[in-house]
Amino acid sequence: MANKRVDKMLQAQKGFWTEFKDFLVKGNAVSLAIGIIIGAAFQAVINSVVNDVFMPFISLFTRLAGAEGNLGEKLFWDLTQRKRDGGLPLTLEQAREAGHIVISYGALLSAAINFLIIGFVAFMVVRSLTSVEKIGRRTRRKMKKEAPEPEPEPTTKECPYCACEISIKATRCPHCTSMLEEDLP
Repeated sequence: MANKRVDKMLQAQKGFWTEFKDFLVKGNAVSLAIGIIIGAAFQAVINSVVNDVFMPFISLFTRLAGAEGNLGEKLFWDLTQRKRDGGLPLTLEQAREAGHIVISYGALLSAAINFLIIGFVAFMVVRSLTSVEKIGRRTRRKMKKEAPEPEPEPTTKECPYCACEISIKATRCPHCTSMLEEDLP
């Protein structure tokens, strides 16, 4: 009885490992890995667009971001009670080094802008791919309509004696039983 249970467990494990191997080999995991790699590359491009193109324009309007356009380091609230003689920290890094409790709302704003730009770019890419696909479908349909269909080869012929329609392969007419002359040796 115990051996049967062990055999069933081993069979179940073999089935699991076989299924796992099929999952890896049949492309699901490979497709997922390629998607992650492309996503990471896409994120690097979007981060560059955000930090190098959009954030300098935003910093022009807010006048709060530095030359790098990093709102996360410039926009923060210091929640710690300060002593009058201690002075205020100038940057987020100085406040954190001093042990102050800070809320970095600039980092949240920067992440929100980044998210909106990534969403917009992804939408534009999907939209353009969809429109290209539609154009391709229309072109294929148009080419299909314009291309003349080839004439099918005839499958029947007319008996010269009785004028009945017979198979093109026939050597004798099934209606009048005449021998067809063109097929005689």
